[in-house]
Amino acid sequence: MHPPLSRILICRTDNIGDVVLTLPLVGFLKQAVPGVKVDMVCRAYAAPVVSCCRHVDRVLALEELDVDRLFRDEEYDTVIFAFPHRAIGRAARRAHVPNRVGSSHRLHHWISCNRLAHFSRARSTLHEAQLNFALLKPIGIDHQPTLDELWPLYGLHAPRDTRADHPFDPSRFNLILHPKSNGNGREWPLARYTELAAMLRSDPDIAVWITGSRAEGELLAREAPALLDSPNVRNLCGQVDLNGLVALIGMADGLVASGTGPLHVAAALGRPTLGLFPPIKPIDIARWGALGQQAVSLCGEQACGNCTDASHCRCMDAISAHQVAQVIAGWRRTQQQNQQQRSERQEEAAA
Repeated sequence: MHPPLSRILICRTDNIGDVVLTLPLVGFLKQAVPGVKVDMVCRAYAAPVVSCCRHVDRVLALEELDVDRLFRDEEYDTVIFAFPHRAIGRAARRAHVPNRVGSSHRLHHWISCNRLAHFSRARSTLHEAQLNFALLKPIGIDHQPTLDELWPLYGLHAPRDTRADHPFDPSRFNLILHPKSNGNGREWPLARYTELAAMLRSDPDIAVWITGSRAEGELLAREAPALLDSPNVRNLCGQVDLNGLVALIGMADGLVASGTGPLHVAAALGRPTLGLFPPIKPIDIARWGALGQQAVSLCGEQACGNCTDASHCRCMDAISAHQVAQVIAGWRRTQQQNQQQRSERQEEAAA
């Protein structure tokens, strides 16, 4: 039997993708422990995404947090370190939080935590979202979900961005390409994105939107001008904040990216999503693949064996633009079939 749980704080202070893949854990806790309140600490830049999760009761930005005051003001009975944070761990220990859960391979957790989870993320064959559930075992909840069980637990919704009208033309298929990853993981080469945009140019009903930070937009202008100059492409890099990006993704008809935050946001929102990954453990599909009702992932057939330069990864280059275009064509067919079915139902209702 697990100890009484009523107020849980989950600490996940790393990147957006990692944070999104922790949301199914929150959704599961809401189902497994009736009435439980779950707060999450994350970095300020990821907070807009977490705020879109209906399962999280309160979002706390790390940079704005007074940890000692937090534990004085809030009566947490459990703190779960999905990502380690020494200062929060020490503060939870000083506050005598009854259940302080962390992984045993972090030495400082042996001091700050009183309930240790014995597993290794680096050596595991499980998906990152599944691995988070190992942190529940020390508090008596032993459940390992399947991948199909995870995505319905996200609880993520796209906000309405009222500051500006979204740029999408609803009569077209609006495809987001997010080429860069802020240095996280392996990226599909910019030449491949350029090749893909050229392939899609033959279909006038496909509008391509490039997203990323302002710095990434400047990099694309230097290193992939042909991509940005393509007549079917519009560059949105640096033009929307994270809240606006989530809103755009929620309205898009599809998104293509490597293993980065917007990929997992799109999958969690249930949008058609394609993730591009290298066949290299532990950064492969098995560990980081997109999880969602309409999410798929691609990788090269085999690792090249000596891919030491992440910026020129031959494993990622092995994924062809034709393969990606085929997935997008499948999304287009599904969209057209759905539109036809809606039209037929409307005609039947009017008859």
